[in-house]
Amino acid sequence: MTQVTDHGGGVRSIRVPIPDNPLGNTLVYVVDTDRGPVLIDTGWDDPTSWDTLVEGLTDCGTSVAEIHGVVITHHHPDHHGLSGQVRDASGAWIAMHAADTAIVRRTRENRPERWFAYMAAKLAASGAPEEHVAPLREARTSVRRPSTLPGFSPALPDREIVPGELLALPGRRLRAIWTPGHTPGHVCLHLEEDHPAQLPGHGRLFSGDHLLPRITPHIGLYEDPDDATIADPLGDYLDSLERVGRLDPAEVLPAHQHAFADAPSRVRELLAHHEERLTGLLALISTPLTPWQLAERMEWNRPWDQIPYGSRNIAVSEAEAHVRRLVKLGRAEAVTGSDPVTYVAV
Repeated sequence: MTQVTDHGGGVRSIRVPIPDNPLGNTLVYVVDTDRGPVLIDTGWDDPTSWDTLVEGLTDCGTSVAEIHGVVITHHHPDHHGLSGQVRDASGAWIAMHAADTAIVRRTRENRPERWFAYMAAKLAASGAPEEHVAPLREARTSVRRPSTLPGFSPALPDREIVPGELLALPGRRLRAIWTPGHTPGHVCLHLEEDHPAQLPGHGRLFSGDHLLPRITPHIGLYEDPDDATIADPLGDYLDSLERVGRLDPAEVLPAHQHAFADAPSRVRELLAHHEERLTGLLALISTPLTPWQLAERMEWNRPWDQIPYGSRNIAVSEAEAHVRRLVKLGRAEAVTGSDPVTYVAV
């Protein structure tokens, strides 16, 4: 049965499944407005996920055809995947932060083989062994029909979410808070209304993947192959966490797991977690290591030899994001002339 939760005050959530993913589902929020319901995120582009969303909206007393708008916290497919189908079925607008819209546009405009070539080069530069890089090189040359590959044609948003501004939701005060880190354009959404249960705090916060009750989001790299800017996504994430903690909402409505209170306490836990992890990484790079070697030695939720191929790519990206933070703080540096690049504590 579809799992719908009524959070009070015209806000409900639908648990939309994510196929073959330990997270299990995405919490898609349905927010009543004077123009009709608005969705915050939509779920994964999969027939079962679509059917669950449709059934959930029926259980909420509405339908896909009545959706007025879709607000996307970030571009990942478990959040943005079904947005295009919702728009096709309802005529709803789709809103996203410009930084993530740029990633969507880049994905749509670039042929998949260019992405495979970029990933192969990026992993090689991170010190990945040839046997790991080889499948990407092979995929680059074997792609024949890009339009058939999943994930390469996400819906292009038609509205921009501007940080600090209220979204155009009649009868609601929903303010966008830019919280980069998990993605460059991730946003949280602050519902500036009294909590239905009158809990202490300031309104409610739709936190996407930025602030979750029991896990910390992946912090990786989303770089434009044509842009040489060196990003610091972990630094962005930590700064964004502190900003959300100061907001002190009465309740946090995340995109996964469950709603929770006391955002400042959870923020403190996450800040401490990342500081502990950075300290551990400094010990690992007492001798020079590539990002791949660093990822092999970091602590994950399973041993390195049990981590699937795609998840290893994510792990290497996260390792590099963390070592970049150490470099930015002056606690590590790249070894001059190393190829692939290695980092060492200073």
